[in-house]
Amino acid sequence: MNPMQVVTVLVIISLPDLTKSFQPDYNILSDGVSFTHLMITETAILRKTAEVCRDIAADEGRDFTLNIDGSLTVSKVQRACSGTPSSTVPVSAVSFQNALSTIHDSNTRVDTKIKSALTAENHFDNEEFVAGRNIITEGVFAVKFNVLRGNFEVGRKTLGRICHTLQDFYSHSDWVELNNNKPYSALIIPSQPLTNLAGQDVPTCSSCTEDVCRDNILPNILERKLLTSGYFELFSKVKPAGKCSHGGAFDRTSREDPEGGINKDSVGSFHGYLHVNAATVAIDATIELLEDIRTAVGDKTFLQFMGVSQSSALSFVIDTTGSMADDIAAVKETSFSIIDSRRGTAEEPSVYILVPFHDPEFGPVIRTTDPDTFKAHINELTAKGGSGGLPEYSMSGLQLALTAAPPSSDIFLFTDAPAEDAHLKNTVLALIESTKSRVTFMLTDVVRGRDSQSSSDRFASSEGTLIYRDLARASGGQTIEVSKLNLIEGTAVIEDLSANAVVTVFQVTEDPGKPENFTFIVDAATSNIKIFITGISSLTFQLTSPSGVSQNSSEPSGPLASITTVGNLRRILVNGTNETGTWELSVSSSSAYSVKVTGQSSVNFLYNIVEKREGAHAGIDVQEGRPSSGGNVTLLVTVTGSDTAKVTHVSLYDSSGPTQINGTVQALDNNNFLAEFTEIPAGDYVVRLIGQESNPTSRSTPTMFQRQASTRIKTSSLTVTSLVATSILEPGSNISIPFTVSSNVNGTFMLQVNNDRSFDVAFPSSVSIGGVDGGTANGTGTLTVPADVNSGTDLTVTIQAQNTAGTEINFAVVRFSVVARVADMSGPVCEVVNISGICPHSIALCASSQWELTANLTDGVNGTGIERITLREGNGTFNTVTVTEAGGVNVTMLTYNSSCCSQRVVLATVDRAGNVGRCVGQARMLSTPTPMTVTNSTLNFTTAASTTSHGTLQVADMSGPVCEVVNISGICPHSFALCASSHWELTANLTDGVNGTGIERITLREGNGTFNTDTVTDAGGVNVTMLTYNSSCCSQRVVLAAVDRAGNVGRCVGQARVLSTPTPMTVTNSTLNITTAASTMSHGTLQVADMSGPVCEVVNISGICPHSFALCASSQWELTANLTDGVNGTGIERITLREGNGTFNTVTVTEAGGVNVTMLTYNSSCCSQRVVLAAVDRAGNVGRCVGQARVLSTPTPMTVTNSTLNITTAASTTSHSRLSHGLLILGLIFLLLK
Repeated sequence: MNPMQVVTVLVIISLPDLTKSFQPDYNILSDGVSFTHLMITETAILRKTAEVCRDIAADEGRDFTLNIDGSLTVSKVQRACSGTPSSTVPVSAVSFQNALSTIHDSNTRVDTKIKSALTAENHFDNEEFVAGRNIITEGVFAVKFNVLRGNFEVGRKTLGRICHTLQDFYSHSDWVELNNNKPYSALIIPSQPLTNLAGQDVPTCSSCTEDVCRDNILPNILERKLLTSGYFELFSKVKPAGKCSHGGAFDRTSREDPEGGINKDSVGSFHGYLHVNAATVAIDATIELLEDIRTAVGDKTFLQFMGVSQSSALSFVIDTTGSMADDIAAVKETSFSIIDSRRGTAEEPSVYILVPFHDPEFGPVIRTTDPDTFKAHINELTAKGGSGGLPEYSMSGLQLALTAAPPSSDIFLFTDAPAEDAHLKNTVLALIESTKSRVTFMLTDVVRGRDSQSSSDRFASSEGTLIYRDLARASGGQTIEVSKLNLIEGTAVIEDLSANAVVTVFQVTEDPGKPENFTFIVDAATSNIKIFITGISSLTFQLTSPSGVSQNSSEPSGPLASITTVGNLRRILVNGTNETGTWELSVSSSSAYSVKVTGQSSVNFLYNIVEKREGAHAGIDVQEGRPSSGGNVTLLVTVTGSDTAKVTHVSLYDSSGPTQINGTVQALDNNNFLAEFTEIPAGDYVVRLIGQESNPTSRSTPTMFQRQASTRIKTSSLTVTSLVATSILEPGSNISIPFTVSSNVNGTFMLQVNNDRSFDVAFPSSVSIGGVDGGTANGTGTLTVPADVNSGTDLTVTIQAQNTAGTEINFAVVRFSVVARVADMSGPVCEVVNISGICPHSIALCASSQWELTANLTDGVNGTGIERITLREGNGTFNTVTVTEAGGVNVTMLTYNSSCCSQRVVLATVDRAGNVGRCVGQARMLSTPTPMTVTNSTLNFTTAASTTSHGTLQVADMSGPVCEVVNISGICPHSFALCASSHWELTANLTDGVNGTGIERITLREGNGTFNTDTVTDAGGVNVTMLTYNSSCCSQRVVLAAVDRAGNVGRCVGQARVLSTPTPMTVTNSTLNITTAASTMSHGTLQVADMSGPVCEVVNISGICPHSFALCASSQWELTANLTDGVNGTGIERITLREGNGTFNTVTVTEAGGVNVTMLTYNSSCCSQRVVLAAVDRAGNVGRCVGQARVLSTPTPMTVTNSTLNITTAASTTSHSRLSHGLLILGLIFLLLK
């Protein structure tokens, strides 16, 4: 794109009527009825977040009363998730709103930044389905990866971008026109194919010259359900012949045949009549995306990612030089007290951060959500080396804490020395302003023995503390200067400021000091009012309540408050009466001092400096860095914690003047307001807000409330911006970082570029702006990522520009994450082995019945491995055992057990790359009993291959014990009411083979009976364990696990026989159909009573045949079946092969009830995949078994069916068969088939 085109794009993006996607954000000039990206994204996030909180509450046995519907708000969800439904308990939604704002801003930028706005795949334009899907799936991987490592800010920015692309699919494609009302799940699952794509040479549209085009997609496209999207070109009118256009005034392709468009971006678009449909599916698709992320990272981590936390972070930056032993002890005492007193409460910190520093080292960052881990790291701190008062690397440590802590955090820095690295002051300022975090400095004995002043007076005159005072003032923190002896008293402020839902009511710094009267409003919803004043020891003050009662600084305990003094800090705790109205604080001091008034309240606010955007994508853009001196400033103000609050006044206040500028307030929606200021003079401002809150259940007069932002806004005549192509870096890579410096004054501007990981950067040292440059200088720098850096490392780069005098400074902050490329893009595969147990038809009987699901889960040979399995639905329990097949594939054998009161299960499996697979199972229900429910070798026996190493000895035993059923005797009554009076017995022989290590133990995994064993040695030298299991008929199933000394596992699964009247042609197992032919024979005068043919019951079909017949000869499959002719039958006379090229053999045994059972095994190569066997009894009646081999195919979600169990995977590439004859055999077959 040439420079002229760039200018044209900038102009066009700001013009009306350019419709390129769903409207991106607050949509100031919208029609009022169309969905914006903000609405779609926020609706999805609120719903999914509420669902996660509801599920956690259910797990913890707590009530969750919030209705998850269209009335959700940030405040409602935050309160419901906090577990404190009472509106009287303060709950902060600042972190949640901060996260949403970051996601919204990133979403918006896809439309408003030139490169992404005109890249077709970012919007699924030009039929770029594969490239668009790649953006989403690669982004989803990056989100999961960053979230699991605590890099939430980068994850939120990435999530915003991919949400935009995902949502645009439904507006720009014909998915909705094809009558789809559910999301296209393949867009977030890379292993699923994109199907039914219209080819490049397939015409898709006819011309439409109307404002609304209802029939311009060709009928054959709709009939064949082919997927297409509109073409959009800003500078060219060329598109493939017959293709649809996006449409709109600046889409040049829409004026070429076929004319018109198909976008659904708003109700006024060409297909605007489907706008609501598209937006609705886009919301569902965003929810589906969020569910995938939630499953991959876990519920509590997902809530942290969304910023839903009950409390703030607890962040310490600590000097560990030799003189700091007392300080470290105080930090230990204070932090342990906070941790122990708040553990398990609403005020428990959401995350703990610790950064040690001294000369010449700093870091590493310790970040954890585990309080015990944090305590352990605090305990490890020791004071060593150096001496007090000498400069230390405090700025480097603070830089690490600012990049590690969540936005709007309170950070506490402890030191007794000036900063060795003061050159990082502007970098730290940039991070403070971009994160809006507050820094409080706990300074002890910074200057020693210089004069006889008190310690607090010496600190105030010390140049060594100036950098700390400047940073505290800029961030809204404090500089607390105490002796080491009194430090523990000073740390009480940490407990005050790290409490839940702390708000700043009023704050001011007077430098130089002067007597001043300050007023502030206290509202009824704000409790625990505390006032902090720092200054020299001669400072005095007087506090006056709205009712006129006063108390001065000489009264430690008075009618209004209790006052404590330590070092330079006065801590004033207002009495609990909490009188509402306007309070007055009079301070008298000729030296610099600061005042801060805080309370606890749900009602707070956030602000961002923004620029209004006119035109088709009318809305607002968040502005990076500092606003322009002398220019107009617009703030986006968002009130949190109340859905009824209104903002009445927003002002900018600079105490150096003093100067107060009042803004013009415009209400938007969802508690958002615009405050516009005209021609702001150069200065250093704080944002003050006054609002009204109404009680929705009362007609009482709205109450006034006052709040103040902590971080200051400093103006600049410079602007610095940086837009990078990606926030994801690979180890060993280089990335170009473009930047732009703008100024209304020509000259040379110095550059300083820093990053918190000390990676190598190469940037020009300065840029120049001359008369022909239009007030702008563009440049590019390079960042080099070391090859050995750990994947998951986050990185923050600050680019600062200043004039040669150093009086004008501005900055850009860019965040990255280092992510090594991972080949595993497929989720774990789940294969059901069995569903056993039959639930009663009546729910009234459910508690007395159980069912079980067994499944094998794998992540493939090249997978990253299964990391965790979670129960997403169901009230049962599960356990797992992981073994390694001979082919090197880990198989996780899972057993899920549940009562019949919970008849459905959903299990989510997540691998280490964050890919998700799922198992969805349904219990079997009892219906009209069918014959042959007795399974004698319904016994499914599975073994898990295992290799054990003892020293240098490799154990050859790779197979589990083998179980052979000898007999199942006893018949249980059909009615469970009679079960206690009847018994059944299973006898079996278990062996571990000639070369086996021997059976070590046998355990009862299911069943309420008892068993005993006796071991003998047969003539071949093989030990045989003869097992007898006895049970009442109230427990009709048994599972026994046999483990050999090599750790291999075998199982016996047996089922009692139930009395019923067998009828022919009713049993179906897998693909086997059983048919019988009735016959009557006469022998002399004797009439034969046997009128029914033999009954065939399938035990198993094993082996998987390749899809290609070219490979059939090398693969085998097997059918096993039991055939009987009943108690009164004449007996099976012969069995013949009617179809198939395999062979079979039979063994006949007599059960205890006198019934002969013929156990048949049929084997065949995969070149013959069907078998028909005919069984004839002595009366001439005929029964048949018809079986079909299983064929390997490309697995897709929800294609495996066992009983009523559907197994779905988020991404899968391999199908694994049942482990019915040992995982070793299966592993060999699987490798052969591949």
